[in-house]
Amino acid sequence: MRTRSIFTIFVTLLMFAAGYAALFIAPDEKTMHAIQRIFYFHLPSWIAMFGAFCVVFYANVAYLITRKPKWDALGVSGVEVGVVCCTVGLITGPLWAHPVWGIWWTWDARLTSTFVLWLLFIAYLLLRGLLEDPEKKASLSAIFGIFASLDIPLVYLANRLWRTQHPQPVILGGQGSGLDPTMGRVLLLCVIAIFCVMILMLIDRYRLELLRNECAELRFEIESHNADTQSFGGAGSSASTANEPALPKAVR
Repeated sequence: MRTRSIFTIFVTLLMFAAGYAALFIAPDEKTMHAIQRIFYFHLPSWIAMFGAFCVVFYANVAYLITRKPKWDALGVSGVEVGVVCCTVGLITGPLWAHPVWGIWWTWDARLTSTFVLWLLFIAYLLLRGLLEDPEKKASLSAIFGIFASLDIPLVYLANRLWRTQHPQPVILGGQGSGLDPTMGRVLLLCVIAIFCVMILMLIDRYRLELLRNECAELRFEIESHNADTQSFGGAGSSASTANEPALPKAVR
């Protein structure tokens, strides 16, 4: 518990430092000016999304191999956290794009593939809500999660494979060499901060899912015990009634 509190305080301070650096330390971009500072939270949210969805893919494969419930719990936890990160990216993107591009949204390869990824994992969560049997829910969710994860490389490579509204990659190729050193350091700090937030959310969500599974198992055992008790009680009542001596008929 103490370790958890220390990590939470550390992540909080890291987020404050990242926010301050993005707003006041990073230099002003010469063409986009202040609106470009969304970049320091927009890109890290995508990186955190990729991290969460990679956890989902690994957990789903591990569940199909081992059939252990802990992997199913990790899979659904990663999906929920990844959807949150993806939603942040889809919101901050148009806020940045409208002043720069003059439009809120365009159906280019990067945006379309990302939106499809978001829809796929929303469908994953809806699918789990429609299934009652735990084993069937976990198996079908794992298969669907692996299928949805196939869109992850497409999202990453979209602006490398096609001409899109998005510029060429800022890091790991493309224009990365032209990034101002101070901007690069601030971006790295923001990536670390957002990624730590994602990890913190994932750990908490995973623990919550494990507790839910334990509660469901206990509820099932209690219901089964009550059903057995009622069945035994009903059979005992019938047997006692059958063994009772017949009352003498009234003399007319």
